[in-house]
Amino acid sequence: MEQLVRQVGHWQSPRWSALAADGNVSRADLVHRLVQEVANLAADAEGQPRRTVPRLENDLALPDQLRVVAADLVAAAPASEALARAAAEVTATRSAL
Repeated sequence: MEQLVRQVGHWQSPRWSALAADGNVSRADLVHRLVQEVANLAADAEGQPRRTVPRLENDLALPDQLRVVAADLVAAAPASEALARAAAEVTATRSAL
């Protein structure tokens, strides 16, 4: 995840609002979808209910949101399958950006 954060951490609003490679959603929406998926994996690992991660108005907050949910996932000590799923989601997101 740190590679993805480094990849997008310096982006400004125009880059966030550009369409992702598949052309269906903005890059910001795609990264937010990843943030939500990682948050869901963390909640599952903790045995807690899933919660909606707020979609903040400022897209520049997305790298920080990703860092927070990634830290939550690691702290939850998930099964290796959950970590593999998170890694696959990150890889797919990076490819689509």
